[in-house]
Amino acid sequence: MDRPEEWKTVSKEKVADCRVFDVTERHSIAESGREASFYVIESPDWVNVIPVTLDGEILLIEQYRHGTEDVTLEIPGGLVDEGESPDQCASRELTEETGFVAGKIIPLGRSRPNPAIQSNWIYHFLAEDCVGNGEKAFDEHESISVRKVKVGEIDGLIENGSISHSLVLAGFLKFMHHRNKAEIYTYES
Repeated sequence: MDRPEEWKTVSKEKVADCRVFDVTERHSIAESGREASFYVIESPDWVNVIPVTLDGEILLIEQYRHGTEDVTLEIPGGLVDEGESPDQCASRELTEETGFVAGKIIPLGRSRPNPAIQSNWIYHFLAEDCVGNGEKAFDEHESISVRKVKVGEIDGLIENGSISHSLVLAGFLKFMHHRNKAEIYTYES
């Protein structure tokens, strides 16, 4: 079986500082000797969290997204701060965006948002036994509404396109895999 040719980065230059990520130009050389420049989005790692309340409902968030110029239906998440672990970030983002705290945070795995142009990971978490404490703390440019849905409604929201954010879909894929592996599944549909 043939293997893909690998490239080695020989130089890297930041060409844009975009507040939450940088764009770098990487000059690279392939094993065959070909040379080219590639542009990469350099970002801290991200997290997303699927919060499940004591009543077995999933907390979704709605917020305006400038890329699509529309309100999207998502799960809480955000950038991992320097010195913060992904699970600490998951707890923080859950509380900041929903006003809920988790009884338990379970790692579901990680995935690459877009390895063609991005260098970071997104870590997916399940937050169980979430209860409200009412202490939301939005970032400067955030405006978020919380929406509770039954676990059994998620498939329909994905199928009808209400949930269309690919990283949220990846989180739900990890959640469904986790749920299917569990010996006893206790969430109500």
